[in-house]
Amino acid sequence: MKAIQYEKFGDSNVIKLIELPQPEIKNPTDVIIEVKAASVNPLDIKIRLGFLQKMRPVELPFYPGLDASGVVLAVGSDVTKFKKGDEVIAVTMSNAYAEAVIANEQFVAPKPDNLSFEEATSLAVNIGTAETLLFTEGKLEKGQKVLIQGAAGAVGATMVQMAKSNGLYVYATASGRGVELVKSLGADEVFDYKLYDVSETLRDIDLVADCAGGESQAKLFKVIKSGGKLLSVAGMPSPELANQLNIDARFISSNLSAKNLENGLNLVKEGKIKPFVSRIFNFEEAAQAQDFLAAGGVNGKVVLKFNSK
Repeated sequence: MKAIQYEKFGDSNVIKLIELPQPEIKNPTDVIIEVKAASVNPLDIKIRLGFLQKMRPVELPFYPGLDASGVVLAVGSDVTKFKKGDEVIAVTMSNAYAEAVIANEQFVAPKPDNLSFEEATSLAVNIGTAETLLFTEGKLEKGQKVLIQGAAGAVGATMVQMAKSNGLYVYATASGRGVELVKSLGADEVFDYKLYDVSETLRDIDLVADCAGGESQAKLFKVIKSGGKLLSVAGMPSPELANQLNIDARFISSNLSAKNLENGLNLVKEGKIKPFVSRIFNFEEAAQAQDFLAAGGVNGKVVLKFNSK
């Protein structure tokens, strides 16, 4: 089968198309999936550049891809939820840029019938991350206030929809065309961060969900009420500011299990969460796809499409 490999750390020139043996069942909970689409995530790029070797070390050559959608080819002896021919989405944490991939059953979920394969893979990491920040770790309840920093990105856009569907009051930041996008997704108030500094006016926010990171993160402490939370998937918040202001501020790793996707996928089936795919590349164009995402300004998800066999 064809697969994408990082032969060394570096720019997109290290991305190579290679041939690998077809995966085989090794564990009783394995699910082998014929990949129809895989999403391109910022983590794929950070791993390729070698930026995460202290936090998330990988060995070279490395086979990228956090999640995929496709059709089940085979299952292990202990798998009870899936069978050959089922359409699924799966979080794999690696190897998804390939024509076939193995996933553990607990990270496999049925693909919603109202989504294409490209749309389905665009939501897996987003939903798991949004659920983790807003509810698993954020523990928000109906009527509370959340500020989503970087709401026009792939994760942020899903988070806006999930927050509104669960009765939260949503403030959001975006820029350019992303402002109108985020408004269309239901955010109550949207601010163009290039024109407006939310830290100067917003106050008493229950949770800041930071999807952007960067120098502006420190300013976000000002908008949070005492005892509130700043949860980030884009960088470690200042522990000094957290202690000083009585704020629970943490970097969060997303729970991407199928169980944690259930709430979001049910909202997808009800039409309350819609995917937003920015651009689809052919599988062989993985380098161009990563360069497109790395250039910035992408609203929504970048997806790799695999040709049907």
